Amino acid sequence: MSVLFPEEAKAAIECLLFVAVKPLSIAELTELVGLPADDVQELLVQLGQEYNRNKHGFHLTRVGNGYRLCTRPEYYPYVEKLNKSGPTGLSAAALETLAIIAYKQPITRGEIELIRGVKVDRLLTNLMERGLIKEVGRKEVPGRPILYGTTEQFLWHFGLRDLAELPELEE
Repeated sequence: MSVLFPEEAKAAIECLLFVAVKPLSIAELTELVGLPADDVQELLVQLGQEYNRNKHGFHLTRVGNGYRLCTRPEYYPYVEKLNKSGPTGLSAAALETLAIIAYKQPITRGEIELIRGVKVDRLLTNLMERGLIKEVGRKEVPGRPILYGTTEQFLWHFGLRDLAELPELEE
């Protein structure tokens, strides 16, 4: 691969972010475009400013330890029309279970079932298969039940940088 000029490198980074199925870290972008991390960081800042300055359907977002191009919220209704199963592809029961885990983690299956009032075994299996939750340990009580928490994939899926960006719960 040849040495890229700044505008070419910025376009290459933009292209990589557009086609990536997950957020790309500075280290990954550095390896892919062959530039030092400081240069990649500066190009990301420039890209972010360009997306914010001009009216685009996307904006550059930091998610977890990486960056991705995300649809601007005001254009999401148009994108949603493409997805017949809803914005996340998850059932209402799965979303409710996932929300409980996100806000209460680490949490056991029994604690989730106590909140929901129904069995959640299949929902937990589904959410684990999708990579949205994982086992994060065992509770130090008799029986040592599994504790569940969200994954970095959860952050990517919902466009969050970290769990602090979860909306406040209404009491």
